[in-house]
Amino acid sequence: MNQTLRKRLPLLLSLLAGGLMWAAWPTSPLTFLVFTGFVPLLAIADKVNNRAKYFGLIYLALWIWNTGTTWWVGNTTVPASGIFANAFNALLMSVPLMGYKITLERHNRLTSYFALIVYWLAFEYIHQEWELSWPWLTLGNAFAMRPEWVQWYEYTGTLGGSLWVLLVNISLYAAWRKRKKGTDAGSFLLWKEGWKPALLLVIPVVISFIVAVMNVEIKRLTMNVVVVQPNIDPYDEKFSTHSAQEQLAKLLDLTRSQIGADTRFVIWPETALFTQGAWEHELNYQPEVQAIRNFLQLYPNAKIITGASTYKQYPVPGEAPATARTRSDGGPPYDAFNSAIQIDTSSNIQIYHKAKLVPGVELTPYMRYLPFMKKLAMDFGGITGSYGLTPGVDIFSNPPPYGNVFAAICYESVYSHFVAEKVRQGANLLVVSTNDGWWGNTQGHKQHMQYARLRAIETRRWVARSANTGTSCFISPLGDVIAPQPYWEPAAIKYDVTNKRRLTFYVKYSGFIAKAPLIFCILLLLYTIVLRVIRRSYVENNQ
Repeated sequence: MNQTLRKRLPLLLSLLAGGLMWAAWPTSPLTFLVFTGFVPLLAIADKVNNRAKYFGLIYLALWIWNTGTTWWVGNTTVPASGIFANAFNALLMSVPLMGYKITLERHNRLTSYFALIVYWLAFEYIHQEWELSWPWLTLGNAFAMRPEWVQWYEYTGTLGGSLWVLLVNISLYAAWRKRKKGTDAGSFLLWKEGWKPALLLVIPVVISFIVAVMNVEIKRLTMNVVVVQPNIDPYDEKFSTHSAQEQLAKLLDLTRSQIGADTRFVIWPETALFTQGAWEHELNYQPEVQAIRNFLQLYPNAKIITGASTYKQYPVPGEAPATARTRSDGGPPYDAFNSAIQIDTSSNIQIYHKAKLVPGVELTPYMRYLPFMKKLAMDFGGITGSYGLTPGVDIFSNPPPYGNVFAAICYESVYSHFVAEKVRQGANLLVVSTNDGWWGNTQGHKQHMQYARLRAIETRRWVARSANTGTSCFISPLGDVIAPQPYWEPAAIKYDVTNKRRLTFYVKYSGFIAKAPLIFCILLLLYTIVLRVIRRSYVENNQ
């Protein structure tokens, strides 16, 4: 290798790593490249001694990955938001890799590899739980378009996929290092060292095939579900004060085209009702609700689950949370919610409040410490400022033969542990109500739909997905997409889904599985601190 190339090799490796991860991500067909994307990053850690330079190189790779896969977050009225989001997320993702570099400088290679796995998986867990959450690039999400590879997610969730990616990358790099030390290329590829990453690649796929065969559905009692895609422009039409009744009429007309006497649920998209907001204690008197109930008189067996913008007031002094807003008329403080509601012919309306809010769009993170910033969230959804976090119902509970429903609102369907928790609480059917039209016809809405396939596999529940502008569809418990509708076209579809009750291993123990990397991370850090104290004490005692 000539001197010029040797000098520029770390930069080339950084560019290669970012490019590989970008090319591997849904909706690209090159998923297999994810098994090589971290290899250049591992090589950089060995070739670059200066920590500042190392940070710059890994940050560049992570920024390319983020920008290449989620550039569409800036495809809004505020493009700078996307630039900041990608840059900031790349910065957060560099933390576990910096931890790996520091560990590599102080410990042996095996310990460092273990540390990388623990640090990265702990980071992914934290990135699903805190208020700056953005788990879109969780490594296990890379297999959303390859459900046949990861049917074992019903045991591990996406955590297992992230672990698989890291193990194969580490094994490939370890084999390459040994080849460089004298092993010839042929034996490396065939059996000397190459069999280890090959085995790590093949075994999970074989297990996935076996698990899929075991999960072939036996014909059983089904429920007819109708999904509506109204295709209402979120920028120019949806939140107009004059078009609410026209939008409702469109939703009812599309529903009428598919609903029947055997229909149990009708699913409408996010914020389909009350685009200007409605008080929760007055929902039964809203003209939209009354019109829906009149419609359902013809179909008394059906329930409509729809997104809605709602307000909840706190009349009791001291009851209002940090997210609460003040009223110009001097009334009690209140919260605005991105909600899902279930309406039937009775006067009982169940209300679910979105719990996983998009940072900067629906939520100003940690506003309880900075209350003056609560109005800074972007205007997406018709209501400016941060949404509330006061819980509504956990799931929509229904008597047989309906079953219980968890209505994930938009971004919530990306959270594996969160969705599993709702199934553990009794959900038999998963619903996704979303409005992905904000991002236009980009990879954003396509990736979002693909991720729902992983939730179906993890929980072995049917998913009914209603997206305002697309893609609306049904997803089977094996992750198969059924009747996907074209983007930017109104549509209504129906399908008979199974009312599933079995809890997968992941659903039962997702709380433990999700926290395991964090526990290992804490133990590893404690071990490092204790070891450092012991070494320092030894040096001082021998001086």
